[in-house]
Amino acid sequence: MADRALPAWTTPLPDAEQQRATDAWAIESGEPGIRLMERAGAGMFSELVARVPRGRVAVVCGKGNNGGDGLVVARWLRELGRDVDVLMLAPGEELRGDARTNFERVPGAAPVPFSAAPLAGAAAIVDAILGTGFAGEPREPARSAIEAINGAGRHGAVVVACDVPSGVDASSGEVIGSAVRADLTVTFHAAKPGHWIAPGKDHAGELVIVPIGIGEDAPVVPRLGLIDAAVLDEVPRRGRESTKFAAGAVLVCGGSEGLTGAPCLASESAQRAGAGYVTALIPASLNLVFEQRLLEAMSVPLPDDGGALRPDALDEILRRCERAGALVLGPGIGRAEATQELVRAVAARAPISLLLDADGLYAYAGRMSELSERGAATVMTPHAGELGRLLERDSAEIEAHRLSAVREAAAAAQAIVVLKGDDTIVCLPDGRAAVSRGGAAALATAGTGDVLSGVIGAYLSKRMDPFTAACAGVFVHAAAGRLAAAEIGEEGVIASDVIGLLPRARATAGGAGDAAGSGSAARGER
Repeated sequence: MADRALPAWTTPLPDAEQQRATDAWAIESGEPGIRLMERAGAGMFSELVARVPRGRVAVVCGKGNNGGDGLVVARWLRELGRDVDVLMLAPGEELRGDARTNFERVPGAAPVPFSAAPLAGAAAIVDAILGTGFAGEPREPARSAIEAINGAGRHGAVVVACDVPSGVDASSGEVIGSAVRADLTVTFHAAKPGHWIAPGKDHAGELVIVPIGIGEDAPVVPRLGLIDAAVLDEVPRRGRESTKFAAGAVLVCGGSEGLTGAPCLASESAQRAGAGYVTALIPASLNLVFEQRLLEAMSVPLPDDGGALRPDALDEILRRCERAGALVLGPGIGRAEATQELVRAVAARAPISLLLDADGLYAYAGRMSELSERGAATVMTPHAGELGRLLERDSAEIEAHRLSAVREAAAAAQAIVVLKGDDTIVCLPDGRAAVSRGGAAALATAGTGDVLSGVIGAYLSKRMDPFTAACAGVFVHAAAGRLAAAEIGEEGVIASDVIGLLPRARATAGGAGDAAGSGSAARGER
């Protein structure tokens, strides 16, 4: 996999291996590991007491460095005079290095073997069982401890995870078997992929990053990053001398009987995202619908049978590509065999940037490698079910392994793949990827995927770098979803509400380093 850096408008998310390398570099550069552990535990202590200032605390520790961090928390709590139960999953003599040192430093009553009983009635529970190096399925006694912590959390205890919730793979967000469901996760130096990619994201709760004295110049190049607001600075803006074509010309090809709304939403969102000229390529028998709905967009009637586009529409579509910068192919296009044949012919021959969505993706189920032969950029925007169909596996498997699945698809298609979700992942063919901060539950409604397609199509038409265009589209789409929720309420938002707020989302979220616009506030990250 390539070691090229991600763009500056991302916040790096080191995986477990990279974090280990960063820690080793810091130690070799003169920062003793015991000092790093002390800062980690002290930072976690501060976050805990700020949220739970009173009541008994149970600290559950494994035998690795994660347990060592927990032992520092226990020591600080006892020195503050708090009532603390220190529960060990391994005997003290099995601890090594800095963890053993901190085991011996805990004042007051000696740590005791873990049992679930002390968790009952605790005001807070510290999960310091498994750290960022964990992968796979937790084994005993960790598994039982995780289940006991979750049970206590359901009965009111505040669960605080040290670095990463135990059972979550820090490098991928994968959860196999049991994993702690934390109210707060305190991580060190930098967030990890597992904090932001589901299902790990759903276990992390509020996320706080504690600096522990590791410099920013560590020789580690993360392959994953969070999309920041600064990506919107890369989107070209209209100038005094701009023309409608210079602002971006987008083609939207789709629609079929009963599915006219999708290409309309994609066309309208492309316009609201800044495209200067949008043309809908649609079935001739349904043209009146589009003429009435799309007042500012052109419509081009194409040959169809009963509302399904025919293969002989190819030449007209290719002719329209001559004056366009991007083609959005698939919204509402349907699954008629002849139409699917047309989709593959258009994708193979269109000489411009292509965004493939909805039933356009269906045409490539089990045959994604055909897209690798395209001469122009390709962006695909599947949800988990569509990606499962493309990779010929169950959608539940995709949801369980989101990062590896999107990387596999991007490599197979030699395309940029946008795996949609609250943790939308935008992946390059070489495996580098960027993740949305999300926080936009209002987008869980029909048609918002078509809106996203139109936004990315608009940015592609402006001749942006395709990866940047896709990430900018994902960012502004989520920002518009949050604005819509604030104005209307999450339960009542529909796709057209999101379209109307795209300009404001871009205007208010734009600008390098705008953390609030980036959605970090929605997640509680600090």
